[in-house]
Amino acid sequence: MLSQLWDLIIAFGRASNLGFGGGPAVIPLIKIEVVERYHWMTNSEFTDALAVGNALPGPIATKLAGYVGYQEAGWLGALVANIGVILPTALAVILLARVLMKYSNSPVLKGMLKGVRPVVVVLIAQTALDMGIGSFPNLITWGIALATVVSVFWLKLHPALIILVSMGFGLLVFR
Repeated sequence: MLSQLWDLIIAFGRASNLGFGGGPAVIPLIKIEVVERYHWMTNSEFTDALAVGNALPGPIATKLAGYVGYQEAGWLGALVANIGVILPTALAVILLARVLMKYSNSPVLKGMLKGVRPVVVVLIAQTALDMGIGSFPNLITWGIALATVVSVFWLKLHPALIILVSMGFGLLVFR
């Protein structure tokens, strides 16, 4: 049990501390830890956990940590995985706040940030592609995806509404 808790704190600590760019940027790193390194979930299970997590309020990293941690080691696992996500980052922000504020307008820092943005976008796209491959098994799922694109980009509907409607549709159609 202790080894399992240690793995949870290390996995989520590593993912959250290397996840430059906020919530979506940490998803590929969590996926690597959960699916590829520790094999706590399959790609399909991770996709489902991410879908459920995105339907709930709050940061995605803490929701995934809680979900995976709970599956692996119960409530203590959920707590430890969330400590892995939150504590190192919170400490880094507290310790580096003065430096970040002092150099926030630095051309060097701005250049570094511009250089890392494309990497973050590609990592997110790679994760989306990996998850998308198993998410479109038939024409109905492709129709849901098309309706989502229209709803988001053309109709400008709120994503929460789209998620709720798609969950209701899934309940009726895929029961």
